[in-house]
Amino acid sequence: MPAKDIYHDTVKKALIKDGWTITADPYTIKYKDAELFADLAAEKLIAATQNQRKIVVEVKSFLSASVFRDFETALGQYILYRNFITLTEPEYQLYLAVSEQAYENFFKRDSIQEVIKLNQILLIVFDIKKEEILQWLN
Repeated sequence: MPAKDIYHDTVKKALIKDGWTITADPYTIKYKDAELFADLAAEKLIAATQNQRKIVVEVKSFLSASVFRDFETALGQYILYRNFITLTEPEYQLYLAVSEQAYENFFKRDSIQEVIKLNQILLIVFDIKKEEILQWLN
């Protein structure tokens, strides 16, 4: 099982503050001969419809010397996880959780915005200090 990202617990607390119930930490993705581990799974009851919304969250800090390399790795991981989740538990949506700083300094770049759109990456932007979710970007 891989090590937890530095912001793992921050995102977990932010989700709980936002009314989510953590259902797995980590979330195991199993498909045929593959077994992978995403950071978290969570559920939230949508009162208007009485339906459960289910998400899987992969947390990334983007703190290394090469943010582009971090993004390459995160993008590949996201696509692989999303494909396996689609094949095994399609009711879950996969989100990539990034700090407000990473979002402002990297993810808002025009080139990165295009890649996000092309690959339909769902983002959660969180505040590190307040341990709160600032934005859900679909």
